[in-house]
Amino acid sequence: MKEDRKADLLEEALSSKGRVRVLRVLMEAGELNASEIARRANLNYSTALSHLLALKRVGLVEERKYGRIRIFKIADNGRVEYLRELFKALLNALKAGT
Repeated sequence: MKEDRKADLLEEALSSKGRVRVLRVLMEAGELNASEIARRANLNYSTALSHLLALKRVGLVEERKYGRIRIFKIADNGRVEYLRELFKALLNALKAGT
């Protein structure tokens, strides 16, 4: 995949508040089933699942299936660590500003 296309996919994945919420839930919890992710992110199941699949397409999330149960976790490929640090820095900056 060309670098420009990879960047476009990543930008698209992070352009949604819902996807960012899903990422934050997974960063905090480790791995969860899709229903629990939806509940914690305050999204309906189908919306959460579409966000999870978009994040999976860009390599930020991994999925395992046990029959009908879908378990998602942050991908273990190093890419997400940069986002984790970015989220942490942004939250600290917001706390410091209040």
